[in-house]
Amino acid sequence: MLGKAVKRYVVRLSAEERDTLEALIRTGKRPAAQVLKARILLKADVSRAGEGWRDRQIATALDASPSTILRTRQQLVEEGFEAVLLRKHSPNSARRRIFDGASEAKLIALTCSEPPKGRAKWTLRLLEDKVVELNIVAHASDNTIGRTLKKTFSSRT
Repeated sequence: MLGKAVKRYVVRLSAEERDTLEALIRTGKRPAAQVLKARILLKADVSRAGEGWRDRQIATALDASPSTILRTRQQLVEEGFEAVLLRKHSPNSARRRIFDGASEAKLIALTCSEPPKGRAKWTLRLLEDKVVELNIVAHASDNTIGRTLKKTFSSRT
């Protein structure tokens, strides 16, 4: 016998939480993902003030995937109201910087020094090889060197 599916992650918002979400949607510039999560929670809310929409209805109305709706419900239930609105920062998501302050200073000094014989100026490829040769860094691409130097020299007028 097939019964009605039971929702595992039920959204029940307090009046204060609803007010917070409604204010978030109405005012100021907010990240699109944060606004979408606020809208999802308001539609999924089964409290007296809520609409209690089904996931399919929410997905259609907000042009969101059902998995986004499920993850938002799950995050609210498992991690709490504040966690849904905060963007998670994973320390593993960002790559470690190749050039720290000291190695960046050495790169700049190298760039300002005389280029190799037969060259009018340093190229990114030459710098790439030289920073490894001088043990300034273990490895670096010409792209990384270009970004590092651009950051450094872009403020010059």
